[in-house]
This record gives sequence, structure tokens and C-alpha cells, in this order.
Amino acid sequence: MTMTDLYHHLSLFIKGAEKSQQEPLIVICGPTASGKTALSLKIARDFDGEIISADSRQIYKKMDIGTDKISMDIRKEIPHYLVDIRDPDATFTMADFKREATAAINAIHRKKKIPIICGGTGLYISSVVENYDLPKAPPDQKIRDELQAEYEKGGAEHLYKMLMELDPTSAAKIHPNNVRYVARALEIVLQTQKPIQSRRGMPLYNVFKIGIDWPREVLYERINRRVDEQIQEGLLNEIKTLLSQGYSENLPSMSGLGYKEYFPYLRGEKPLEECKEELKLSTRNFAKRQLTWFNKDEEIFWISPHDYETIIKDKHARPLQKLA
Repeated sequence: MTMTDLYHHLSLFIKGAEKSQQEPLIVICGPTASGKTALSLKIARDFDGEIISADSRQIYKKMDIGTDKISMDIRKEIPHYLVDIRDPDATFTMADFKREATAAINAIHRKKKIPIICGGTGLYISSVVENYDLPKAPPDQKIRDELQAEYEKGGAEHLYKMLMELDPTSAAKIHPNNVRYVARALEIVLQTQKPIQSRRGMPLYNVFKIGIDWPREVLYERINRRVDEQIQEGLLNEIKTLLSQGYSENLPSMSGLGYKEYFPYLRGEKPLEECKEELKLSTRNFAKRQLTWFNKDEEIFWISPHDYETIIKDKHARPLQKLA
């Protein structure tokens, strides 16, 4: 799809919202480091939109560099939702995301603006787009004790295989080494006795999905470059500050990609370059799983790298009239 095609379809999509019984929702999705943020900003400027982050860690305050959080200056220009809404030691579930993202979408619609969900957490996006029914699953100590025993018996890989068998859709979006997230997903499935994907409801919104179709090798280069840039921007100092403020490295917020890989370096156990290379490899593997997830979605309009660059560099905005 070319830039002209994309903007033509977006224009028709938004203008047709008045005739639809469902409010419009744009989704910009895809793997990490694919350029989703830049594309979301361009479309928000051109189509009078506001952005909802679908990043499972940008919700946390004080974690800016490692999550590639958008700057405050840009957030003042274009409102962003679900960014900096929890302390690093707080819990945040998919049910929380769905509830707060839905509230944000409705608030944006009341302004007669276009909501744009942007992120790579596929389950978060699906929970809204497919209107998952997410019953509350309070902590169940008996199940947690059983999962702890399974973890002690077979480690992180064993827990991940359990989740793959019970809910492969959820497993595809969680890093195998993120034991807390894997265990929580297992706890929910074991409580509700059904995988998340089987909880779909009637769609609430008319959705237009966009992705950027990078060649695999180019995407990996972008990932590697971003890891190097984060170090240059001061990621290690960010991590040291969080630890000095009492935030444990075992917190879910700190156990994701981009933070936990550097703990061995900070403890003097590994050289920095080795930690960086491990992070690059883990992130490339994570992007591979994200691509597997999103490539199954036949509703995504994929644009080429050339068209992506053309859109981003285009200085001429295409504002539409606000929805009546």
C-alpha cells in the first residue's frame, strides 16, 4: 500500500464514521523498533488524533529510556494516554489496560477527535479491538503455590511450555523468561478454565489497522541500533536510579526486555558488551514472535519501508474536518 493509498483509505474510513453505528479507532501495530511511534505522530497530526499507548511498560513512571517513551514536549502537543500512569512497583493487568484504554477512547471521541492505539503488545490491542470479556481473576494462593512448585521443578522453560499448551495465543506475546507474566497468565487460565482468545465479545469500534512491513534483516538492524542508542542516552543511569530508589530488580516492570539484561553488568558479573549482545538477541527473538502474531491478522494494512519513510518525511499535513 502506497502513502497515497493509505491516506485515501484513512480519509474514507474517518469520513464514513458518521454513517457508521460504530465509532472509529485507528490501530498502529507491529514489532518493536518498527517505527510505530513516528507513524502514529504523523497520522495524529494529519487526522486530528490523540494516541493511546499499547506498550505494557510505558505505563510505568521513571522508566523512560528503556521503554522508548515519547518526550513530554510531544505529549503536550499531542495528548498521549496510558503513559506514566503507574509506579514501577504497581501491578497492571490486561483487564486494567482494556478498562483504561476504553475510557480513553471514549474521552477522545467526545472531543470529536480520532483515537489511535499505538503499540506492540498484541494481547492488549486485541482485548480492546475484539472486546475480550475479562473477568476479574484475583490472586489465588493455591494456584500460585502449585506454579511455584512447577517452576522449582522445571524452571522458566517448563512454565512457558505449560502456557503454550493451555493458551498459545497468550504465550506468543510473553517473553519465556518473564516468569512473573507467564505465571500470571497461567493463573488466570487455570482460574477461568479458558484461554483469553475464547473470551471475544461483539466489537465496539470500527477499526483500521496499520503495520510497517520491514524486511527481517532491516528490522533487526533497527533493533540493534536502538539498543546502542539507549546506552548512549543514559539507560544505565536510569536503572541505577530506580534501584537506588528501592525498586527491586525482581519487579515485573524491571523484568522485561531492556532492564533485566543489564543487572549482571551492574553487579560486576558480566561486561557491558556481552549484556548488550544478549539484549539484542532477546529483542530480535521477541520481534520474531510479534511478527508471527501480527502476520496472522488479515485486517492489517501493511505499508512498505519506502512508503513509511515518505509519510514520515512529508511536511504537508492533510487535516480533515472534525467529526460532527
